[in-house]
Amino acid sequence: MAQVKRIRRNISGIILLDKPLGFTSNAALQKVRWLLNAEKAGHTGSLDPLATGVLPLCFGEATKFSQYLLDSDKGYETVMQLGVTTTTADAEGDVLQEREVTAGRAELEAVLPDFRGPIQQVPPMYSALKRDGQPLYKLARAGEVVEREARSVTIGSLELVAVEGTRATLAVQCTKGTYIRTLVEDIGERLGCGAHVAQLRRTQAGPFVLAQTVTLEALEQAHAEGGNEALDQFLLPADSGLQDWPLLQFSEHSAFYWLHGQPVRAPEAPAFGMVRVQDHNGRFIGIGEVSEDGRIAPRRLIRSE
Repeated sequence: MAQVKRIRRNISGIILLDKPLGFTSNAALQKVRWLLNAEKAGHTGSLDPLATGVLPLCFGEATKFSQYLLDSDKGYETVMQLGVTTTTADAEGDVLQEREVTAGRAELEAVLPDFRGPIQQVPPMYSALKRDGQPLYKLARAGEVVEREARSVTIGSLELVAVEGTRATLAVQCTKGTYIRTLVEDIGERLGCGAHVAQLRRTQAGPFVLAQTVTLEALEQAHAEGGNEALDQFLLPADSGLQDWPLLQFSEHSAFYWLHGQPVRAPEAPAFGMVRVQDHNGRFIGIGEVSEDGRIAPRRLIRSE
């Protein structure tokens, strides 16, 4: 008997998931996609299985703007285990070395200023970065170590939250591409005892914070009680990750031509940069860029319903 193909729903928006421990970002995405029965889905940058916290999941038309969330600043709270280094720089790896811990709160506070602001980081071998088409973590699992170039990242804020024995909790605000595992490892080496990430929680992704998230358990419960449509209440608008962008509202005439790929003028447009655009009814219709001649060139458009 032929299997009946599941007809997925064409829905758009963002669900802010509090990613559970032990899930890859893609596994979490596919689980929520199944619960929603959504046709198109994507996430905005991977969190390690060890990590929990803010993971924006984009559905339908919102996937067109996921790159801008991927490029945004992030916030984390991490527990670093002093005195132990591991192969992966986190608790999932094998222990490489154990050293005595003599550093306390004062020593930690003294070294943290060196890691604030623009810094150079060498990406870890256990990362999704690719070399000749192969993810580094696959090479690492095969016992290979390849040279990695240092990258510039910016640590906007780095604060010591708590110290309990040989564990210290740090709050971090940073630019995209920052590896918290590498940051913790480097701090541990500066202290002379080594360290690895024991726990990691993302507290912010772009404009989104933990207080806005929903747990997988809550989504599963809503699904059990009301089916796919019961999860629609958790969907945020497709442009909710772009709320700090200038907003322009086009006339019906301008919106028509703009949606057909033609740049148009807008009296209140900024001198340069990216903008969000609404039509005359206040519906989000895409993002544009101010060109040299002052017109708004369409960059990503929302498909008409």
